[in-house]
Amino acid sequence: MSKNVEQTLVLFKPDSLQRGLVGDILTRFERVGLRIVGTKMLAPDRNHYGKHYEDIGKLKTRAGEKIFDITLDMMGRGPVIAMVFEGVEAVSLVRKLVGGTEPKSAEPGTIRGDFSHMSYEYANSAQKGIPNLIHASGDPEEAIKEVNHWFSDSELYDYQALHEVFTR
Repeated sequence: MSKNVEQTLVLFKPDSLQRGLVGDILTRFERVGLRIVGTKMLAPDRNHYGKHYEDIGKLKTRAGEKIFDITLDMMGRGPVIAMVFEGVEAVSLVRKLVGGTEPKSAEPGTIRGDFSHMSYEYANSAQKGIPNLIHASGDPEEAIKEVNHWFSDSELYDYQALHEVFTR
C-alpha cells in the first residue's frame, strides 16, 4: 500500500440503521472513490465499545465518565455496520465527508449536516447521546488501531476496482 493510501474505520451507528440511511451514506463514500475493503454487521458488547471509545479514542479521558456511559448506552441500542474504506488520504477525506461531531453545527453538504440535527445543548439537557449517524476515525494512527480492533486481517480484502482492471 502506498504511503498516501490509507485505511479508515467507519461505523454506521444504530441510528443510521434505524432511520434507513445506510445506503444514502454509503453512496457518498463510494462516489468519491473510496474502496470498501471490509464490512460486517454486529452488535458488540459494552467491553468492545469501551476499548474502542476509551482505550483507543480516549472519550472518557476527554469528556468524562457521564458522556462515556451515555455514548456506550446509545451504541448498545441496536446493531452497527462496521466498514473499512481504503483510498488516498482516506482518513481526512472521510472526516470531511462526515462533517463535525455536533450535527447542529455540521456544514450543509456533509453527512451529519444533511441527515442529523441535534445540538450538544439539547443532548446534555435530555441526558442523551448525540445521534450523529456514524463514527469515523480521527487520524491515521487512530484508524490503524480501530481497524485492528474491529477487523482481523482475514476480514479485509484486496481487489481491483473495475476501472483498474480495464486501465492496466
